[in-house]
Amino acid sequence: MATKERVWFITGSSTGFGRILAEEVLKDGGKVVATARNVSHVIDLEQTYPGRVKAVVLDVTRKEQATAAVAQAIATFGRIDVLVNNAGYGLVGAVEEAADDEIVRQIDTNVYGVIHVTRAALPQLRKQKSGHILNLSSIGGLVATAGFSFYNLTKFALEGLSEGLAGELAPLGVKVTIIEPGPFRTDFADRSATITSTEIADYVPTVGKTREYIRKIAGTQKGDPVRAAHAMMAVVDSPEPPLRLLLGKMALERYRLKMKQADREVLKWEETTLGADFPG
Repeated sequence: MATKERVWFITGSSTGFGRILAEEVLKDGGKVVATARNVSHVIDLEQTYPGRVKAVVLDVTRKEQATAAVAQAIATFGRIDVLVNNAGYGLVGAVEEAADDEIVRQIDTNVYGVIHVTRAALPQLRKQKSGHILNLSSIGGLVATAGFSFYNLTKFALEGLSEGLAGELAPLGVKVTIIEPGPFRTDFADRSATITSTEIADYVPTVGKTREYIRKIAGTQKGDPVRAAHAMMAVVDSPEPPLRLLLGKMALERYRLKMKQADREVLKWEETTLGADFPG
């Protein structure tokens, strides 16, 4: 399908990857359902690209809004070709430091938000027997960091959900790709990162470094979000898209280092591993 014929449904379209991807798709001739908790932040896209954008209010933590948003998309354009689960944020703090409500909000947004929107869209994608789901994970969905434990929890969960979903949908003509960026020059390190209200002195040598990193990194990240958007568009254009797509040098380096460390550990403990089976 040509780019100009595709309908993209993008969550979290007001800022960051969501906004930039929406703009790049529109520049390339596509159609976009741009969703945001505050629709006034995306209504300008309707005015700039009349007839090719539908601005829709969507708080992904609210299941009824996800259902309504998908219904509006189908009523407007008749189909959804690319679902981009982008809405989310990072919680920075130690496991012991995070308050219960901070943990719940992190999981509700980053995990249940994806579940609500995806489940709302699946009947249409099955009906079409076509489509592509892009789930915005992170290198933090493959490699955990002290101070990002609950963010890592949500992205590791997204990785497993996406991999299982890909197997379910493959025979139905619907593709799934997990997008795994490293640090990109979006607003993740400022507006989209929340630091826990409690800080415990014993965690300063570990979690403290992550807090300091987040406070300093904004505006200096090596990743170019426009190039990332084009990479996502290329994945959708590909007849054989990957299940996972790492984005950025840091993401690739961290992943390769983890794989090397994991291989060494598996080899070291291989005898114990094999010894856990019944003999014979």
